[in-house]
Amino acid sequence: MPKKVDANQKEIVAALRQMGATVWITSDCGHGAPDIICGYSGRSYLFELKSSGGRMTTDEIEWRDKWRGNYYVITTAEQAIEIMQDDEY
Repeated sequence: MPKKVDANQKEIVAALRQMGATVWITSDCGHGAPDIICGYSGRSYLFELKSSGGRMTTDEIEWRDKWRGNYYVITTAEQAIEIMQDDEY
């Protein structure tokens, strides 16, 4: 059964790739895993994408709570870009 893909995913992925980031779409992994993994300026970012007003599922919350690295819930490409640019060396 295909996983639900947020309506904003295509736009966010395109914007991140345009800025020079590598993006691995992981939304099909299921089990609460984040929607994309992004590499930029030597760092990795896990992003859970939500449409405006979207809520995290129980699986997503449990996955996030167990993860011991960078994990962000975003609704726009601008949020992701700001997070990554603020984190540059």
